[in-house]
Amino acid sequence: MYLQLFIPPDALIIFLDESGDLGWSFGAPYRKGGSSRHLTISAISVAKADRHLPGRLIQNLYKKFSWDPKVEKKWTYMTPVEKNCFAKMAQQLAQKNSSVKYCSITAYKPKVESHIRKDPNKLYNYLIKLLLIDEMATYKQVMFHPDPRNIKITSGNSLSDYLQTELFFTKKVDTALITIPRDSASDKGVQFSDMLSGLIQHHYEDNNSEAFKLLEPHIQLKTYFF
Repeated sequence: MYLQLFIPPDALIIFLDESGDLGWSFGAPYRKGGSSRHLTISAISVAKADRHLPGRLIQNLYKKFSWDPKVEKKWTYMTPVEKNCFAKMAQQLAQKNSSVKYCSITAYKPKVESHIRKDPNKLYNYLIKLLLIDEMATYKQVMFHPDPRNIKITSGNSLSDYLQTELFFTKKVDTALITIPRDSASDKGVQFSDMLSGLIQHHYEDNNSEAFKLLEPHIQLKTYFF
C-alpha cells in the first residue's frame, strides 16, 4: 500500500522510467554479450486531476489484447501491432488532455568519458536533471514517481536530494519535491513511462521507428551525445 499524501490541486505529477542499461561493454552486439549503446529516460507529466489517465490507458491495453493482468507487459515482448496501438492511444491522450506531456532524453553511451563511467549513477541523475528540472521549477509542488532504482551519487545524496538541491540553489525556486519510487510492475503510470522509453529506445538503439513516428510530434525529445 502506498503512503497517502495530500496533493495540492495545482501540483505536477511525474512518472519516470528508463530503457537500456548502464553497462559499458561495447565489444559485442547489444543483447549478445554487449551493453546497450543508448540510455533513454522518459517521463509523462500530468496535472493532479489527470493523474489516473496514464494508468487507465495501460489498463485498456491489457483488456484489448487480453494480457495477463498479473504479469507486467514489457515493451520488448509486445508485437508491432501492440506497440503501434500504444503509440496511437498515447497520441490521442495527449491530444485530448492539455496537461498530459511526454518528454525524453537519450544519451549515446560510447561517447561517455572514461572518468564518468566509473560512477554511472551520476550520469543517470544528471540526465534526469536535464530532462525535468525546468518543468519542475515552474510548480510549487511536484510528486515524482520514478522506478525504484534508488540510485545514489557518490556523495551519498539520493536522486531526490540532488534534484531538490538543484531546484533550490540553481533554479532558485521553492518547489517542494516529493519523491515516491514506484515499480512499473505494480504502478500503471510508471508502466506507461516504461513503454514510452521503450518506444524511443527502440528508435535509437534498433533503428525501428514505426511506433516512434506516430508519437514523435507529441514528445519533447532531447539527445545527449557528448
